Amino acid sequence: MEMDNTTQTRVPILALDVSKDRLDAFCSATGEAFALPNSADGHRELCRRAKASGAVTAMEASGGYEQPALRALHTAGLPARLCDPRKVRLFARASGQWAKNDRLDARAIAAFAQAIPGENHSLDQVPQRLAELVTYRRQIVDAETTLGNQARHLTDAALKRDAARRLATLKMRRIMVETRIAADIKASPGLAARAAILNSVPGIGPVLSAVLLAEMPELGSLGRREVAALVGVAPIDNDSGKRRGPRSTYGGRATVRTTLYMAALVAGQRNKPLAEFRARLLAAGKKPKVAIVAVMRKLIVLANALLRDNRPYRPA
Repeated sequence: MEMDNTTQTRVPILALDVSKDRLDAFCSATGEAFALPNSADGHRELCRRAKASGAVTAMEASGGYEQPALRALHTAGLPARLCDPRKVRLFARASGQWAKNDRLDARAIAAFAQAIPGENHSLDQVPQRLAELVTYRRQIVDAETTLGNQARHLTDAALKRDAARRLATLKMRRIMVETRIAADIKASPGLAARAAILNSVPGIGPVLSAVLLAEMPELGSLGRREVAALVGVAPIDNDSGKRRGPRSTYGGRATVRTTLYMAALVAGQRNKPLAEFRARLLAAGKKPKVAIVAVMRKLIVLANALLRDNRPYRPA
Protein backbone atom coordinates (compact mmCIF):
# COMPACT_ATOMS: atom_id res chain seq x y z
CA MET A 1 0.00 0.00 0.00
CA GLU A 2 1.30 3.43 -0.93
CA MET A 3 0.47 5.97 1.72
CA ASP A 4 2.92 8.72 0.94
CA ASN A 5 2.77 9.35 -2.79
CA THR A 6 0.00 11.94 -2.84
CA THR A 7 0.52 15.67 -2.67
CA GLN A 8 0.01 16.77 0.90
CA THR A 9 -2.33 19.73 1.16
CA ARG A 10 -2.80 19.50 4.91
CA VAL A 11 -0.43 20.15 7.79
CA PRO A 12 2.50 17.75 7.40
CA ILE A 13 2.74 14.87 9.85
CA LEU A 14 5.88 13.57 11.51
CA ALA A 15 4.73 10.11 12.59
CA LEU A 16 6.45 8.05 15.27
CA ASP A 17 6.20 4.36 16.01
CA VAL A 18 7.41 4.26 19.61
CA SER A 19 9.12 1.38 21.37
CA LYS A 20 11.11 1.21 24.59
CA ASP A 21 14.46 2.10 23.02
CA ARG A 22 13.64 3.50 19.58
CA LEU A 23 11.52 5.98 17.64
CA ASP A 24 10.81 4.93 14.05
CA ALA A 25 9.75 8.08 12.20
CA PHE A 26 8.20 9.03 8.88
CA CYS A 27 7.69 12.60 7.65
CA SER A 28 4.78 13.03 5.24
CA ALA A 29 6.18 16.34 3.94
CA THR A 30 9.49 14.92 2.72
CA GLY A 31 8.79 11.18 2.50
CA GLU A 32 11.84 10.62 4.70
CA ALA A 33 11.96 7.64 7.06
CA PHE A 34 14.48 7.59 9.89
CA ALA A 35 15.03 6.22 13.39
CA LEU A 36 16.05 7.92 16.62
CA PRO A 37 16.84 6.59 20.10
CA ASN A 38 14.03 6.95 22.63
CA SER A 39 16.34 9.00 24.86
CA ALA A 40 17.06 12.61 25.73
CA ASP A 41 19.40 12.96 22.73
CA GLY A 42 16.82 11.40 20.43
CA HIS A 43 14.10 13.68 21.75
CA ARG A 44 16.24 16.76 21.08
CA GLU A 45 16.81 15.64 17.51
CA LEU A 46 13.10 14.87 17.16
CA CYS A 47 12.20 18.40 18.25
CA ARG A 48 14.75 19.86 15.84
CA ARG A 49 13.33 17.91 12.89
CA ALA A 50 9.71 18.65 13.85
CA LYS A 51 10.43 22.37 14.09
CA ALA A 52 12.33 22.41 10.78
CA SER A 53 9.54 20.61 8.91
CA GLY A 54 6.68 22.52 10.54
CA ALA A 55 4.98 19.16 11.10
CA VAL A 56 2.58 17.98 13.78
CA THR A 57 4.15 14.96 15.49
CA ALA A 58 1.73 12.02 15.73
CA MET A 59 2.25 8.82 17.68
CA GLU A 60 0.26 6.01 19.23
CA ALA A 61 -0.23 5.44 22.94
CA SER A 62 2.45 2.83 23.64
CA GLY A 63 2.07 1.82 27.25
CA GLY A 64 3.87 4.89 28.56
CA TYR A 65 6.95 4.67 26.30
CA GLU A 66 5.58 7.64 24.32
CA GLN A 67 5.41 9.96 27.34
CA PRO A 68 9.05 11.20 27.36
CA ALA A 69 8.81 12.17 23.69
CA LEU A 70 5.48 13.89 24.31
CA ARG A 71 6.93 15.85 27.20
CA ALA A 72 9.93 16.91 25.13
CA LEU A 73 7.69 18.16 22.33
CA HIS A 74 5.45 20.08 24.74
CA THR A 75 8.46 21.61 26.49
CA ALA A 76 9.69 22.81 23.09
CA GLY A 77 6.27 24.29 22.32
CA LEU A 78 5.68 21.91 19.40
CA PRO A 79 2.29 20.36 18.57
CA ALA A 80 1.79 16.64 19.13
CA ARG A 81 -1.09 14.26 18.58
CA LEU A 82 -1.76 10.97 20.34
CA CYS A 83 -3.59 8.39 18.21
CA ASP A 84 -5.64 5.35 19.23
CA PRO A 85 -3.57 2.26 18.22
CA ARG A 86 -6.68 0.20 17.47
CA LYS A 87 -8.04 2.82 15.08
CA VAL A 88 -4.69 3.19 13.36
CA ARG A 89 -4.48 -0.58 12.82
CA LEU A 90 -8.04 -0.77 11.46
CA PHE A 91 -7.27 2.17 9.16
CA ALA A 92 -4.13 0.46 7.86
CA ARG A 93 -5.99 -2.77 7.14
CA ALA A 94 -8.86 -0.90 5.47
CA SER A 95 -6.19 0.73 3.27
CA GLY A 96 -4.79 -2.66 2.30
CA GLN A 97 -1.78 -2.76 4.63
CA TRP A 98 -1.77 -6.13 6.39
CA ALA A 99 1.97 -6.39 7.00
CA LYS A 100 3.17 -4.91 10.27
CA ASN A 101 6.58 -3.68 11.32
CA ASP A 102 7.91 -0.50 12.91
CA ARG A 103 8.70 1.20 9.59
CA LEU A 104 5.27 0.42 8.12
CA ASP A 105 3.54 1.37 11.35
CA ALA A 106 5.09 4.85 11.20
CA ARG A 107 3.75 5.31 7.67
CA ALA A 108 0.32 4.05 8.76
CA ILE A 109 0.24 6.56 11.64
CA ALA A 110 1.14 9.37 9.22
CA ALA A 111 -1.62 8.37 6.80
CA PHE A 112 -4.15 8.02 9.63
CA ALA A 113 -3.30 11.42 11.13
CA GLN A 114 -3.59 13.05 7.69
CA ALA A 115 -6.93 11.43 6.87
CA ILE A 116 -8.71 11.44 10.25
CA PRO A 117 -9.21 14.79 12.03
CA GLY A 118 -7.97 14.96 15.60
CA GLU A 119 -6.97 17.45 18.25
CA ASN A 120 -3.46 18.12 19.43
CA HIS A 121 -2.56 16.49 22.71
CA SER A 122 -2.55 18.71 25.79
CA LEU A 123 -0.05 17.80 28.50
CA ASP A 124 -0.95 19.05 31.96
CA GLN A 125 1.58 17.95 34.57
CA VAL A 126 -0.92 17.67 37.43
CA PRO A 127 -3.42 15.40 35.61
CA GLN A 128 -0.46 13.44 34.21
CA ARG A 129 0.76 12.69 37.73
CA LEU A 130 -2.81 12.01 38.83
CA ALA A 131 -3.27 9.57 35.94
CA GLU A 132 -0.14 7.71 37.02
CA LEU A 133 -1.44 7.42 40.58
CA VAL A 134 -4.90 6.30 39.41
CA THR A 135 -3.34 3.64 37.18
CA TYR A 136 -1.10 2.43 40.02
CA ARG A 137 -4.10 2.18 42.35
CA ARG A 138 -6.00 0.15 39.75
CA GLN A 139 -3.09 -2.26 39.45
CA ILE A 140 -3.01 -2.72 43.23
CA VAL A 141 -6.77 -3.39 43.30
CA ASP A 142 -6.36 -5.97 40.51
CA ALA A 143 -3.57 -7.64 42.51
CA GLU A 144 -5.76 -7.64 45.63
CA THR A 145 -8.60 -9.28 43.71
CA THR A 146 -6.33 -11.95 42.21
CA LEU A 147 -4.67 -12.76 45.52
CA GLY A 148 -7.99 -12.75 47.39
CA ASN A 149 -9.44 -15.25 44.91
CA GLN A 150 -6.38 -17.47 45.34
CA ALA A 151 -6.49 -17.25 49.14
CA ARG A 152 -10.09 -18.48 49.30
CA HIS A 153 -9.02 -21.82 47.86
CA LEU A 154 -5.91 -22.36 49.99
CA THR A 155 -5.92 -25.11 52.61
CA ASP A 156 -2.28 -25.00 53.72
CA ALA A 157 -2.06 -22.93 56.92
CA ALA A 158 1.35 -21.42 56.09
CA LEU A 159 0.21 -20.38 52.63
CA LYS A 160 -2.96 -18.84 54.07
CA ARG A 161 -0.88 -16.78 56.52
CA ASP A 162 1.42 -15.65 53.71
CA ALA A 163 -1.54 -14.63 51.55
CA ALA A 164 -3.02 -12.68 54.46
CA ARG A 165 0.26 -10.79 54.97
CA ARG A 166 0.49 -9.98 51.26
CA LEU A 167 -3.12 -8.79 51.21
CA ALA A 168 -2.45 -6.55 54.21
CA THR A 169 0.59 -5.07 52.44
CA LEU A 170 -1.42 -4.41 49.29
CA LYS A 171 -4.14 -2.75 51.32
CA MET A 172 -1.62 -0.42 52.98
CA ARG A 173 -0.14 0.47 49.59
CA ARG A 174 -3.60 1.17 48.19
CA ILE A 175 -4.42 3.46 51.11
CA MET A 176 -1.11 5.26 50.60
CA VAL A 177 -1.86 5.83 46.92
CA GLU A 178 -5.42 6.95 47.66
CA THR A 179 -4.02 9.47 50.16
CA ARG A 180 -1.68 10.83 47.51
CA ILE A 181 -4.51 11.03 44.98
CA ALA A 182 -6.63 13.04 47.42
CA ALA A 183 -3.67 15.31 48.23
CA ASP A 184 -2.92 15.96 44.54
CA ILE A 185 -6.53 16.88 43.85
CA LYS A 186 -6.71 19.13 46.92
CA ALA A 187 -3.46 20.87 45.94
CA SER A 188 -4.86 21.90 42.54
CA PRO A 189 -7.68 24.48 42.81
CA GLY A 190 -9.01 23.53 39.38
CA LEU A 191 -9.06 19.80 40.10
CA ALA A 192 -10.48 20.35 43.59
CA ALA A 193 -13.38 22.39 42.20
CA ARG A 194 -14.16 19.79 39.55
CA ALA A 195 -13.91 16.97 42.09
CA ALA A 196 -16.36 18.76 44.42
CA ILE A 197 -18.90 18.98 41.60
CA LEU A 198 -18.48 15.31 40.67
CA ASN A 199 -18.67 14.13 44.28
CA SER A 200 -21.93 16.02 44.78
CA VAL A 201 -23.69 13.42 42.58
CA PRO A 202 -25.02 10.42 44.57
CA GLY A 203 -23.21 7.41 43.13
CA ILE A 204 -20.03 9.26 42.21
CA GLY A 205 -17.41 8.89 44.92
CA PRO A 206 -13.71 9.68 45.26
CA VAL A 207 -12.61 6.72 43.13
CA LEU A 208 -14.73 7.53 40.08
CA SER A 209 -14.15 11.27 40.36
CA ALA A 210 -10.36 10.69 40.40
CA VAL A 211 -10.62 8.39 37.37
CA LEU A 212 -12.69 10.96 35.48
CA LEU A 213 -10.32 13.80 36.34
CA ALA A 214 -7.25 11.78 35.34
CA GLU A 215 -8.47 9.80 32.35
CA MET A 216 -11.28 11.92 30.93
CA PRO A 217 -10.07 15.54 31.09
CA GLU A 218 -12.44 16.45 28.22
CA LEU A 219 -15.43 16.02 30.54
CA GLY A 220 -17.45 19.22 30.63
CA SER A 221 -16.52 20.32 27.11
CA LEU A 222 -18.39 17.66 25.11
CA GLY A 223 -21.93 17.12 23.88
CA ARG A 224 -24.08 14.40 25.44
CA ARG A 225 -23.62 12.03 22.49
CA GLU A 226 -19.89 12.67 22.34
CA VAL A 227 -19.34 11.96 26.02
CA ALA A 228 -21.38 8.73 25.86
CA ALA A 229 -19.40 7.55 22.83
CA LEU A 230 -16.08 8.46 24.48
CA VAL A 231 -16.85 6.18 27.43
CA GLY A 232 -18.35 3.47 25.23
CA VAL A 233 -21.94 3.56 26.51
CA ALA A 234 -23.61 5.08 23.43
CA PRO A 235 -26.07 2.73 21.71
CA ILE A 236 -24.83 1.72 18.26
CA ASP A 237 -27.28 0.94 15.45
CA ASN A 238 -27.32 -2.50 13.85
CA ASP A 239 -29.79 -2.03 10.99
CA SER A 240 -29.84 -3.15 7.38
CA GLY A 241 -32.76 -2.57 5.04
CA LYS A 242 -35.93 -3.44 6.93
CA ARG A 243 -34.08 -5.29 9.66
CA ARG A 244 -33.72 -3.49 12.97
CA GLY A 245 -31.08 -5.25 15.01
CA PRO A 246 -30.54 -4.86 18.74
CA ARG A 247 -28.52 -1.84 19.83
CA SER A 248 -25.21 -2.46 21.53
CA THR A 249 -22.29 -0.54 22.99
CA TYR A 250 -18.73 -0.76 21.78
CA GLY A 251 -15.31 0.80 22.22
CA GLY A 252 -14.60 3.78 24.42
CA ARG A 253 -12.23 4.08 27.35
CA ALA A 254 -12.37 0.73 29.07
CA THR A 255 -10.83 1.83 32.38
CA VAL A 256 -13.35 4.67 32.75
CA ARG A 257 -16.21 2.42 31.73
CA THR A 258 -15.30 -0.26 34.29
CA THR A 259 -15.26 2.22 37.18
CA LEU A 260 -18.42 3.90 35.89
CA TYR A 261 -20.17 0.51 35.87
CA MET A 262 -19.52 0.02 39.59
CA ALA A 263 -20.72 3.56 40.31
CA ALA A 264 -23.89 2.96 38.27
CA LEU A 265 -24.73 -0.06 40.43
CA VAL A 266 -24.71 2.26 43.45
CA ALA A 267 -26.44 5.16 41.69
CA GLY A 268 -29.16 2.83 40.43
CA GLN A 269 -30.03 2.19 44.09
CA ARG A 270 -29.22 5.43 45.96
CA ASN A 271 -29.71 8.22 43.42
CA LYS A 272 -33.50 8.59 43.41
CA PRO A 273 -33.97 9.88 39.82
CA LEU A 274 -31.59 7.26 38.44
CA ALA A 275 -33.14 4.52 40.60
CA GLU A 276 -36.58 5.43 39.27
CA PHE A 277 -35.19 5.50 35.71
CA ARG A 278 -33.69 2.03 36.17
CA ALA A 279 -36.95 0.72 37.65
CA ARG A 280 -38.91 2.02 34.64
CA LEU A 281 -36.57 0.24 32.25
CA LEU A 282 -36.85 -3.04 34.15
CA ALA A 283 -40.63 -2.70 34.28
CA ALA A 284 -40.63 -2.20 30.51
CA GLY A 285 -38.88 -5.55 30.10
CA LYS A 286 -35.30 -4.38 29.62
CA LYS A 287 -32.58 -6.76 30.75
CA PRO A 288 -30.79 -5.79 34.00
CA LYS A 289 -27.46 -5.29 32.19
CA VAL A 290 -29.13 -3.02 29.63
CA ALA A 291 -30.69 -0.99 32.44
CA ILE A 292 -27.32 -0.57 34.17
CA VAL A 293 -25.66 0.59 30.94
CA ALA A 294 -28.47 3.12 30.52
CA VAL A 295 -27.80 4.36 34.07
CA MET A 296 -24.10 4.60 33.22
CA ARG A 297 -24.98 6.75 30.22
CA LYS A 298 -27.24 9.00 32.30
CA LEU A 299 -24.57 9.33 34.98
CA ILE A 300 -21.73 10.35 32.66
CA VAL A 301 -23.99 12.75 30.73
CA LEU A 302 -25.05 14.30 34.03
CA ALA A 303 -21.43 14.67 35.19
CA ASN A 304 -20.53 16.29 31.87
CA ALA A 305 -23.42 18.78 32.14
CA LEU A 306 -22.58 19.72 35.73
CA LEU A 307 -18.93 20.38 34.89
CA ARG A 308 -19.95 22.31 31.79
CA ASP A 309 -22.27 24.53 33.86
CA ASN A 310 -19.84 24.64 36.82
CA ARG A 311 -22.52 23.78 39.37
CA PRO A 312 -23.06 21.01 41.92
CA TYR A 313 -25.78 18.40 41.66
CA ARG A 314 -29.18 19.35 42.99
CA PRO A 315 -32.00 16.80 42.70
CA ALA A 316 -35.13 18.09 41.00
